This record gives sequence, C-alpha cells and structure tokens, in this order.
Amino acid sequence: MRRDLRAILVVLLCFGASAACSSGPDTVRAPSSAPRPAEAEPSTGERSAQDRATPNTTRPPASYTPGWPHETVRNSAGHLVNACVPSALRDKVTTLTTSDGVHVSALELGGGPDGVLLAHEQGYSICSFLGIGEELASRGYHVMIPEYRNHGASEEVSDNEHIARDARAALAELKRQGAQRVFLGGASCGGTTAAVAGAEGRLPVVGLLIMSSPARCGGDGVAAVRTIDAPSMFIVSPGDMNGAVEKQVRELYVASASKDKKLVIDRSGFHGTDMISRGPQGAALHDRVIRFVESAYARRR
Repeated sequence: MRRDLRAILVVLLCFGASAACSSGPDTVRAPSSAPRPAEAEPSTGERSAQDRATPNTTRPPASYTPGWPHETVRNSAGHLVNACVPSALRDKVTTLTTSDGVHVSALELGGGPDGVLLAHEQGYSICSFLGIGEELASRGYHVMIPEYRNHGASEEVSDNEHIARDARAALAELKRQGAQRVFLGGASCGGTTAAVAGAEGRLPVVGLLIMSSPARCGGDGVAAVRTIDAPSMFIVSPGDMNGAVEKQVRELYVASASKDKKLVIDRSGFHGTDMISRGPQGAALHDRVIRFVESAYARRR
C-alpha cells in the first residue's frame, strides 16, 4: 500500500496542472519492481547479458554525493552504483559527466553499432528498465541505461530542471563506445527527455518508445517528436492519474512525425514501467517492446 502511494505521488509531481515535471527534485522513490537482493546470483539471462557486456575500463570514478546514499554501493572500479543492480552487473556501471558538470551513474550492457537508450521515470531508478535492457543486450544490442541526477547513485544537485542533459551524456557515451545509431526508449519523464535529446541528431534514430510520458519535461517533447520520423510506439494506461497521463501521451502521439506509429492502451492503471513489472499483461507488454525494438532495427538493415 505504501509503495502504491509513493508511486501516485511521483505521478502527481509530473502531471500536475503545469505538467512541467522539472521544477524541483523528487523527494519520493517508487521502484518499478520489487527490490532484488543486492548480492543475488544472476539468472541465466543475466549471465548472458553480462558475458556480452562491454567493460567500462576507460573512465575513472568520481567523488560526489549520490542522490540516494543509503541505496548506493561501489563496484570494483570504484564507481557508485545503485544497490538494486545485481552484483554480477555492477562492474558494467560507469560514471558520466554531463555538460553542466553533474556526475551520472550509467549501466552499459552489450556492445556494437546498434544502440538503445533506456531512460527511467523520475522517482524511479536505473533498474526500471533492467530486465528489458538485459534481454536486448543478450540479443546483440548496445544498451545504455542512465540514472538521472538526484536519483540512486547519480549526483545530488539542487533541482531536476536539466535532466535532458543526463540523456545527452548517455547518448554521447553510446556514440563514444561505438554505437552508430540508436533506439530511444523511456518512461514518464525519461521518455520525454530521451526524445528531446535524441532529436538533436547525435546519432541517427531508428525508433522511439514512449511510456506514460508528459508532453514536456526537461524540454519540449512535442517539438522533439515532430522531428523524429522513425517507427514510434506510445504506451499508456487510461487509469493512470485519472486520464491526465493519457491526455499528454495522446498529445505526443498526434504530434509525432512518424508514418509508422502505434498507440498502445494498457488497462492496468499502472504508470511507466510498472505496466510491465506489475500489470496483469506485463509479460506480453515486455515481449511487445522487445519485438518493436527488433522490428525498428530490421528496417535499417
């Protein structure tokens, strides 16, 4: 019950009357799935993703105060890591520095030219997209999952106004590590900022996933999707925030320049990645997202 109330508070922060979602730091934390034991042995799928991951060997750790210090550990290289990341994957976490000097924790899985950016909701964590990220890495994709400023193991700063800079840093790192194109994915403000950063052309965009995202957060999502003509999927639950979330996702959908766009209605009532991790149709939705990423890339080959 407490976890549900915290999730509702996060949604209220992002879908209030102003729908700005960027005026201040989130003070509630609503993980998108039940916490995993910090030292749990990885599943077979986790080992596969780990084996395929590209080691982050060139970036030194940084000294800073993380957003959630009591939920932060260090990996073997000294980088700060959210404790929700399984121990077998923690050495795949590195520290990025944004254009305004903020230190951001980021998990890199897989490798190669086909990049995938997965950006979590405000109030959630780097582990929101962990399951999807691991599966995509096991299928040969180069996955980057940043953790936004003021969240988890990323640096504590005065506000969340510039979270799009965190997405930009993740895209720049994907490119530096060899990605030649990118699929953009995100939930709530993560989806908005992924679109905003991706629309700026750092890497060619092959596809876009929006889950429960506001029209504006850390930038103008409507303006961004008007420039992205790649296949796009917009997922939302009508019961989320009594329809306020659906209204904004539909605004993004209508504005999208894609000639291949889909609006997926999930009846669970959950927000963002909770539709996958907690909804009754979550497994089917998870599989649909994986298939959509693969189909978007298949069109480029």
